[in-house]
Amino acid sequence: MLEDKGGTNINSIIGIVLIFLILIAGSYFNRPSPEQIQAAKDKQDSAVTAQIAIAAEQEKRAAEAAQIEVEGAVSTTPEIGLPLSPSPDSTKTYGLFEKAKYGEEKFYFMENEHLKITISSKGGMIRDVELKNYQTHDSLPLYLFTGDSTVFNTTFFAGTEKIMTQERYFEAHGRSFEVEGSNAKTLGMRLYADDDSYIEHQYTLTGGSFNLDFRMNFHQVDGAIASNTREVSFDWNIYSPGQEKSMKNERMNSTVYYKYLQDEVDYLSETSDEKEKLQTKVKWVAFKGQFFSSILTAKTNFETPTTLETVTDEEDEDFVKQMKANFWIPYNHERDETFVMNFYFGPNHYNSLEEYDMAYEEIIPLGWGIFRWVNIGLIIPVFNWLGKVIDSFGIIILIMTILIKMLLFPLMYKSYKSTAKMRVLKPQVDEINEKYPDKADAMKKQQAVMALYKKTGVNPLGGCLPMLVQFPILIAMYRFFPSSIELRQQPFLWATDLSSYDSIYSWEPYIWGLSDVYGNHISLFTLLMTAATLLSVKMNTEMSGGGQMQMPQMKIMMYMMPVMFLGFFNSFAAALSYYYFVATMITFAQQYLMRRFVDEEAILKKLQDHKKKPATPKSKFQKKLEKMAKERGYKG
Repeated sequence: MLEDKGGTNINSIIGIVLIFLILIAGSYFNRPSPEQIQAAKDKQDSAVTAQIAIAAEQEKRAAEAAQIEVEGAVSTTPEIGLPLSPSPDSTKTYGLFEKAKYGEEKFYFMENEHLKITISSKGGMIRDVELKNYQTHDSLPLYLFTGDSTVFNTTFFAGTEKIMTQERYFEAHGRSFEVEGSNAKTLGMRLYADDDSYIEHQYTLTGGSFNLDFRMNFHQVDGAIASNTREVSFDWNIYSPGQEKSMKNERMNSTVYYKYLQDEVDYLSETSDEKEKLQTKVKWVAFKGQFFSSILTAKTNFETPTTLETVTDEEDEDFVKQMKANFWIPYNHERDETFVMNFYFGPNHYNSLEEYDMAYEEIIPLGWGIFRWVNIGLIIPVFNWLGKVIDSFGIIILIMTILIKMLLFPLMYKSYKSTAKMRVLKPQVDEINEKYPDKADAMKKQQAVMALYKKTGVNPLGGCLPMLVQFPILIAMYRFFPSSIELRQQPFLWATDLSSYDSIYSWEPYIWGLSDVYGNHISLFTLLMTAATLLSVKMNTEMSGGGQMQMPQMKIMMYMMPVMFLGFFNSFAAALSYYYFVATMITFAQQYLMRRFVDEEAILKKLQDHKKKPATPKSKFQKKLEKMAKERGYKG
């Protein structure tokens, strides 16, 4: 294990610095301004009020649906300030699509074990999507999107007139329904150009599914749609409502994902607004939230270009982001055309999304490169296996941590032995330091130290490399816990939700500096994690001779970084802080036991015996050092 000339434990520094660099990038964009804090304070109750209003509106519609059924539809009064559309004059002759300008908005319901979907006759659109088996953090119904803020619109020209389907009234073919098991039912919404030609939004829902089959049918409209039309524009925009305890964390984990037809999955920035015009065919687009997503997939593909955008209002405490997508759908004048699509409305559960074989699981941020493979190949299988036999996710995390530490123990033991070798050689290294005190003798001193290591058979990197092997797991966990929907709203000890922060005390007034960095609550798991890390740093510095350290500024840094983590982790998932706390305590216990049972006198004797062996050929590294010394004028 590497040491500085005073014996500082470089492994501890490497570990803390790496974690610090990972976290500071994620935290850079999260500091709100005082104005944002004040705005959040002024609107602290607005999110709950909005969700209550949504729930009340849905209950009202459901009650009306049970009492007044007209062809399976519920007729409602439009929002205040929006006048009723005038009724068409039966004596008048209307142009193409003109009669659809008039009507009254009606709502139709499709429901299975997982979903409750509201279809509006105005625009023939999906108006609301409720996930029946989930709730918001404050126990209200959970909607992926809802209300008039949703855009679901097809644009084309009929002659010289621009037609926007969201402004027209569709006629229903079918009734509201509930479906269970393997049964499937269909509801069609038709926009008539005249008595015989129409554009249809056809929705089919199967029992027990998170999928909604969506078909856009063009029936005998070749004379109604402009003859030069080869594609129609389709817009789908939503405002994603807040669902979790921390709006900041939701915004950090919400954006638009997409998959190219023949290429990889990509996404817009999660930390800033972005707009992108894709010039390659797209297979699907996902409006991805922290734990739930809406994914629209084409059976074939969407034509180019596809335009995607995210818009965030930092002062809005009701909605996370607005997510926008504009697609181009092919149209053929020579025959009736059907464009087949599919919606997925559901949780971001890795194994469930993987079963679709559409790369949907790529929307779950498990890290990149080796870190993602650690999660997929090790963490998720172990987590799922333990979940089959244990109900408490807190116990699952504890057992999983113990298993991982057992798996890594041989590496840790090797690292500890390397540390012990360096420690017992420290008096001899100190003698070399005293022999070459001047900076001008730095190269000679380095040569002498390397010669000592070579004679005793010590590899100065022997302690670092095994430690570095553990970092992929450390970082993989950093990505896994905040993304795991299994932990959502799962309690453990004092934590009510392992996927969010555990608050044992909170306050409302904004405190300059403290609220910006630390937040307005205290997370106990984060405190315990910080205390455990400080304890570990103390033990490591003592083991490496920290009492005689000649670089006090390095010692201060090693103690300050865990304190800085206190601010970074305070708003993170409680499961993550809990894991790091348990892992640190297990490491501390392992080091304590190894320190008691590893005989350092025996190690020193073995190193001295190694000196008596015949000299081995110089390594390339040593030859390079000697060459550099000669070039600088040292004789060696």
